[in-house]
Amino acid sequence: MHICFIEDTPLYGGTQIWVTEAVRYFLSQGDAVTLLAPGGSPVVQACANTQARQKTYDWERVTSQDIDAVERWTEALRPVDVAVCTVHPPRNGFHTSIFAACCIKDGCLGTHLVTKTGTIVPDYKREYYLPDASVPTSVLAIAGFTRRYLIQNYRIPAEKVTLIYQGTDIERFNLSGKSRTQSLNRYQMPGGASPVIGCIGSFELRKGQFLLLEGLSILVRGPLPDAHLLLVGNGPDERALKSQVKRSGLESKVSFYPFTRSPETIYPVMDITVLPSLFKEGLPNVLIESLAMGVPAVASDLGGVSEAVVDGDTGYLVSSGSVEQLVDAINRLWTDQDIYKHMQGHGRDFVVKKFNKKRQFQVFRRYFKAITNP
Repeated sequence: MHICFIEDTPLYGGTQIWVTEAVRYFLSQGDAVTLLAPGGSPVVQACANTQARQKTYDWERVTSQDIDAVERWTEALRPVDVAVCTVHPPRNGFHTSIFAACCIKDGCLGTHLVTKTGTIVPDYKREYYLPDASVPTSVLAIAGFTRRYLIQNYRIPAEKVTLIYQGTDIERFNLSGKSRTQSLNRYQMPGGASPVIGCIGSFELRKGQFLLLEGLSILVRGPLPDAHLLLVGNGPDERALKSQVKRSGLESKVSFYPFTRSPETIYPVMDITVLPSLFKEGLPNVLIESLAMGVPAVASDLGGVSEAVVDGDTGYLVSSGSVEQLVDAINRLWTDQDIYKHMQGHGRDFVVKKFNKKRQFQVFRRYFKAITNP
């Protein structure tokens, strides 16, 4: 089988990390792999030392969809059995899956196009998922919420949409005495901090960190005076968040650390993971990783979040935008240590059974083989 991963982005986040790992996995299984992505992009660099066939293009120029772009993509896709295309935002009238479908159709290629998505953006068009009826196309959803939404709201036939969880590396995200010591040395929290509340994600409005800071003010002035917040990430709102911390007099109660590609080093210092998102969530990796490390979560009930955070079992769900519910959930989780300890153990077991990345890669491979040999 020859599989191609199309990643039309200059960014490197959870999706691109998965693609990098997928490239290595399929190569290890003896499959041929092509990576079609912008030249110099992080995913190209991350796969540079593999045997993957790399086909690159100019990220800005490709939007013109000129003859050079068509020829590059057609050549890249010609020997490919399955092309997996992440559904990224459109730009300047260009959309990745639509352009890929055109190249497959006009080039008379035998490639089966798979559009892959986890996060729902309501103003995306149906054709981003099913670009051309004459091109063999399937849709991969990595969250159950996403699959239901595509079927119900976009009227995509149920048989066209398959749910496969991406999973996480349960060996990498596994708490040990050694990992806890390394974490405490790297992320030094104030003495007596209890609980340490961790929030990992880009610093932007939709992630809701400003609401968490409002909640922290209530907690430290009320039921949890020793609480400390660990904010990990980068993004456009970093300066505004730091200003909010200063205005609220929370300088001694909040620590900022930059984005890291080694998140397993963060969780051992955390007692609770909080994801206070306001909108646009699929099935966040941070929640699955957190549970795998035995750290219960409090999260906004958005998208596929409830598929990881089972309310009352692996954490607590709250209404998006509610500071009151956020404060109550964090306080309940920490003050009831019997519940807390249950969630610690059950969260890890839940992830091992449902989100084992090694097993999930096998499921992806069986799926790709099935659609090319119906």
